Amino acid sequence: MFQRRARGVVVCLTLLSLIYVARRATLSAAVSLPDPVVDEPLAASKDRPAAVLAGGCFWGVDAVFKHVRGVKSVTSGYSGGTKSTAEYEVVSTGRTGHAESVRIVYDPAQISYGQLLKIFFSVAHDPTQLNRQGPDEGPQYRSAIFFANDEQKRIAQAYIDQLNQSKVFRRQIVTQVVGLTGFYDAEDYHQDYLAHHLDSPYIRMNDIPKVENFRKQFPDLYVR
Repeated sequence: MFQRRARGVVVCLTLLSLIYVARRATLSAAVSLPDPVVDEPLAASKDRPAAVLAGGCFWGVDAVFKHVRGVKSVTSGYSGGTKSTAEYEVVSTGRTGHAESVRIVYDPAQISYGQLLKIFFSVAHDPTQLNRQGPDEGPQYRSAIFFANDEQKRIAQAYIDQLNQSKVFRRQIVTQVVGLTGFYDAEDYHQDYLAHHLDSPYIRMNDIPKVENFRKQFPDLYVR
């Protein structure tokens, strides 16, 4: 009995150690990046433009941008495929062309498209991972920027070139820059997922640290 209990304690301690290591790895994933050299100017406008970004599981990306000053709404969804295949179970096969994405509607008088990309690259995901993000693997978890117009394309490509040339990442950025052909809202249970699942081990290990990194790295842009 004692030996069995001792083995159980060792297993528990080992699991806790692994969780701690994984959590520390996630916490250290944030990268300090320069501001984009090419960007849109802050300007008052009645329009509410949107950025559509994919960086792994949409739960964490959604959670980060919900705390960004100047962001008016964030919606989890699917981009890159057709409307007929925009369903979670189908997208999860990795054969639809879709990537789990977020649509970020923002006020251009408060935050620029380039600043959103800076947050995306520095704390929301790792842009050097190809067709995966952390524990999630497959093309549906790829890194991508879906541009809505030529200006977004120009800013996105220029920033990727700037970051690659400055070698702030150890590896080349693999983020795709592709035209937006459609954004399809994900199922209701995926919306604002982190806020409703704070006790989930996945959320605590992979996504809450992203929000915490954002709060620490961008205090002037963080809102509760």
